[in-house]
Amino acid sequence: MNDSGLQKGLKERHMAMIAIAGVIGAGLFVGSGAVIHSTGPGAVFSYALAGALVVLVMRMLGEMAAARPTSGSFAAYAHEAIGPWAGFTVGWLYWFFWVIVIAIEANAGAAIIQYWFPSIPLWLLSLILTILMTLTNIWSVKSYGEFEYWFAFIKVASIVLFLILGLAFIFGLAPGSDPVGLKNLTGHGGLMPHGIGSILVGIVIVIFSFFGTEIVTIAAGESAEPQEAVSKATKSVTWRILVFYIGSIAVVVTLLPWNSASVLKSPFVAVLEHVGVPAAAQIMNFIVLTAVLSCLNSGLYTTSRMLYSLAEKGEAPKSFLRLSKNGVPVRAVIASTLFAYIAVIMNYISPDKVFLFLVNSSGAIALLVYLAIAVSQLRLRKKLERENSDSLKIKMWLFPHLTYFTILILLVILASMLFIDSMVSQLLLTLLITAVVIVCYFAFARRRLDPTYEPAASTIAKD
Repeated sequence: MNDSGLQKGLKERHMAMIAIAGVIGAGLFVGSGAVIHSTGPGAVFSYALAGALVVLVMRMLGEMAAARPTSGSFAAYAHEAIGPWAGFTVGWLYWFFWVIVIAIEANAGAAIIQYWFPSIPLWLLSLILTILMTLTNIWSVKSYGEFEYWFAFIKVASIVLFLILGLAFIFGLAPGSDPVGLKNLTGHGGLMPHGIGSILVGIVIVIFSFFGTEIVTIAAGESAEPQEAVSKATKSVTWRILVFYIGSIAVVVTLLPWNSASVLKSPFVAVLEHVGVPAAAQIMNFIVLTAVLSCLNSGLYTTSRMLYSLAEKGEAPKSFLRLSKNGVPVRAVIASTLFAYIAVIMNYISPDKVFLFLVNSSGAIALLVYLAIAVSQLRLRKKLERENSDSLKIKMWLFPHLTYFTILILLVILASMLFIDSMVSQLLLTLLITAVVIVCYFAFARRRLDPTYEPAASTIAKD
């Protein structure tokens, strides 16, 4: 399953930063406020439990990716373990998800920049950001890795400084500060002011914040040492979630009342203003912009590599296999970008109808991808052991019991979305899109696929 055509341009430091910061998105800096406001200090438990589930999924994916690194990642594993229809469906759903994310992030980034330059139209800023990130991805995989390295560095450094500053004020170590104690955790209605049910609902909401941790297994296909990179990323996912997400949320709810209006608006800005950091809003705007650009950069990378992998299996036009002299699937990058442009246009022409439909229909895709990863690992484990037990440098804990448990929890979360008003439409529309993709496979793609398929040789551009 190794991708012979793609260049191994990602260095160990690139892979390390992609792995470390892949879990840090704009949702942490902005979206966490709504979670805290709806669950109280117990939001820490929502993030911890959702994070534990993602750790299990990443362990399973890491097991397969370390044994068989490929740019198709979980779509390629689903193709082999469940069937060609599953690989086709998961691959195209994942591509669709990230294309919509590109449009969302382009608009979010444009809104931040417009705050500083109000005279520039929002649509033009969205266009400029998307073009810049497209050029970064088209140039070479090394340029993607280099940009992502520095984006990741800024995100990680920001979180670390935030934690140090927050803990200093919580324990009264900062000049002129007194220990905060537990008053914000036990007061204002207690640890779970809305009951344990809100914690469970919070899990369903926050689990989508962790989507992106899997990008490192896709990037492994273009790493000089894919097995080592995947192994390190998988083993470090626990502390990454523990420090960046759970640590940050714990600082916010300990330092400030959970029902504060400022926490709902922007928890990180609220904390920085509380401890007296000057220009807190401006600083956080810059950090969020970095997270947005990182997401844009990674979104274009993952969509192009997934499209490349689908083309290898005959599940997308073969023209997407053509590589530039730098080993980049340029046509796959451009195709993904063009769809993102269409989505951005829809956000201006029909934000409440077409664009809202696109966003909602991609809402539950993350859970379907996680489910496909778990089922694939369940079916591939014995086969991988028979082929070469030494290739399993990472193994899922308590196999198969924890795998079955993970599958059960994922199904419960999917079912629970039917009872959450804000998520019913997302689940139903995602299932509708999934059904359409499956029908497309059996109607158009199935007859073209050879069950004895071997990845097609890539065409290297001579110009």
